[in-house]
Amino acid sequence: MQLPEEVTAEVRTRLRRIAGQVQGVERMLQEGRDCREIVAQISAATKALEQAGFRLVAEGLTYCIQRPEEAEADGYGVDVVQKMFMKLA
Repeated sequence: MQLPEEVTAEVRTRLRRIAGQVQGVERMLQEGRDCREIVAQISAATKALEQAGFRLVAEGLTYCIQRPEEAEADGYGVDVVQKMFMKLA
């Protein structure tokens, strides 16, 4: 399944933000910041990473619905996309 350029761009933007969040967590650890603050930032980065994954799954589901035969031939049947979703859930 070829991802549309706008989806790829959106996910890449999210990943760059997440990378910044992770670097921020590293700085917070170096600075000896409060544990609650660090955990809050880790939680935010985790949620953002999950959202990037869900965006990809949503695109896969859209592909399955709009082009079921093509999706199945490409190995992206509904069962495969469902498994992808469950990995993130």
